[in-house]
Amino acid sequence: MSVPNLTLSDDQAEAWDRVAELLASAGVDLLNESLTPRIESGTGALAIVGKAGSGKTLLLARLAQELEAAGVDIVSGDWEGRRRKDRRTLAILAPTNKAASVLRSRGVPATTIHRILYTPVYDPEYERIAEWLAGQGERPEVEGLTDAALDRAFAFYQANKSIPGAMAAAGLRGSDFITGWKRREEPLDIGFIDESSMLDARQLDDLREIFPTLILFGDPAQLAPVNSSGAMAFETLPEERKLVLHRVHRQAGDNPILDLAHALADPELGFEQFERMVEDAARDDERVQIGQRVDSDLMARSPVLVWRNATRVRLIQAFRSAHGAPENSLLPGEPLICDGIELPLKHRKRRLDLEARGLIKGAQVVYLGPGRKPGFSLLHVLGAEDPRLSAASIIKIEKPDEEEPFIPFAANMGAAFLHGAAVTIHKAQGSQWPAVQVFAPDLYSAARAGRVEAGQPLWKRLAYVAITRAEETLIWVTRYRLGRPKETLGTSDLTVAARPLALEQEEAT
Repeated sequence: MSVPNLTLSDDQAEAWDRVAELLASAGVDLLNESLTPRIESGTGALAIVGKAGSGKTLLLARLAQELEAAGVDIVSGDWEGRRRKDRRTLAILAPTNKAASVLRSRGVPATTIHRILYTPVYDPEYERIAEWLAGQGERPEVEGLTDAALDRAFAFYQANKSIPGAMAAAGLRGSDFITGWKRREEPLDIGFIDESSMLDARQLDDLREIFPTLILFGDPAQLAPVNSSGAMAFETLPEERKLVLHRVHRQAGDNPILDLAHALADPELGFEQFERMVEDAARDDERVQIGQRVDSDLMARSPVLVWRNATRVRLIQAFRSAHGAPENSLLPGEPLICDGIELPLKHRKRRLDLEARGLIKGAQVVYLGPGRKPGFSLLHVLGAEDPRLSAASIIKIEKPDEEEPFIPFAANMGAAFLHGAAVTIHKAQGSQWPAVQVFAPDLYSAARAGRVEAGQPLWKRLAYVAITRAEETLIWVTRYRLGRPKETLGTSDLTVAARPLALEQEEAT
């Protein structure tokens, strides 16, 4: 794990000291890089909160780097190795595949909360390869694998620290070495949870059962989870268990997107004033743009962010119409959102396999084409570590002013999908894209409605979350118009490094 060697600010340093103190009480001494056996009772939870740009991710990465240097094993969910009494573990988690992939792109070995709940069951012969790669065993001799294949696996693992990726580099498919998935039976040790503003109280309780020591990283200015009381999980912790990062580090680089996000904290700021601020920023910096119409090409990989569900449905229909998509089928390259998995108990193993592979509710997926069996689809799960799979699919295309969605084709049971060319701002939390389109007329409607959430106008919370989804470019769309696509929908941009499309041949119910 490579993390930039940056100097911590005063508030980051204070938070680092508090975390180090908590970890020391749990038997992990960062200062002296020494470990003692895990304390079963644990040390509880601590929250580090701050707005976008306050350095939460940098602090998380630095702490993880220090823990690894001290001898703590980072658990990814791919493979965990033999349980030892003296072993100390760290899992770095995020609520969604996209949020985990954002961390991985910054050098932090993160996985999803759901993935850590289930552990893969390895074929004993191939588990010897995993043990060797992880430094827990001798180089094995495996029938059917040449020395060159093992060398490729070793080289891949040294660069990427992924057991499944290394196996794929050796020419193996998931079905060769993973025989199934099982619910985690043993607790882990230390958990870092990013984007913890998305957690509800029940999820926090589940995590506390798994991790005796839990560090939450979250943004108090984001939207509370849907169907919650309006409070975020970390707000239930005692005040002495919450640390606030105040300094906005990324603003030192004169980031106009973050400037706009933080301007929303002004209680006197109205929607019209804010929109003028966006226009001023667009004149001064190309990273902020005013869009007279929605860019239909960008929607294929970066959904338009809206508030109202009716707006979402109308934009999706306009997108499909602009690309000439037929009503009775999908075009390869169309984006989807997983809406859950509908499988009976007898197919529990298949359900666990799909969920462990990243196909969980809210996952962003690209349709690659029909599967070998009727009702099956080949899919690319965006942000997943092993993204390509085949699954029985129920695809629902919603239409304006119609209660029931149109279903172009479907299996009797399987993974359910909605179209993903536009999503609500609530659903976008935890994700980031290089360029983001925010549908301003919806935010204006929220401002006119006068709704308030957790003491702040709802439109401001919506605008803050939507704006901070943009990594490089913010496009503020001002009109109900859709631009014609300049490119044909396709899948050539979806690369899978060093991993074959293994599960295309493994369709099952």
